[in-house]
Amino acid sequence: MNEADLPHGYAVTVSGRVSGVHEAGAVFQEVPFSDHERLLMDNALTDATRSTKVRFNIFIGDLGADSAAGADELFPSTPEAVRSVLIAVDPNTNSVEVRSGRAVADRANDRVCQLGATAALSSFRQGDLIDGLVSAIRVMAAAIGRV
Repeated sequence: MNEADLPHGYAVTVSGRVSGVHEAGAVFQEVPFSDHERLLMDNALTDATRSTKVRFNIFIGDLGADSAAGADELFPSTPEAVRSVLIAVDPNTNSVEVRSGRAVADRANDRVCQLGATAALSSFRQGDLIDGLVSAIRVMAAAIGRV
């Protein structure tokens, strides 16, 4: 694939996958996930956030050569970072990084974050990104507990 032939905002990643962005307010011509997958993700995020009072955020994209450092850099810019959990997935490197904010670190501790990453990996290995993310969210929310 020749990058010069791609539309504005698109690039070929290291793995050869074409990745693109859209302008704010523009309608996607092609969406990466089906309506059903987006509904599953939305329901999992909403249920987990409501039950735990911890904001759950998902990032799918390039985290750079060092995925841990990339997640560390990304995390502060996520919504409500101080009271949230971020599950960041880099499909190029097959890495999963989980971070939690200062205000919820006692509940979303290292053990809970590891449970989330482990829950996601089985589905990821089978090529099912959404199922892995939904599993991670549900496992983490159960471990964090209700408030």
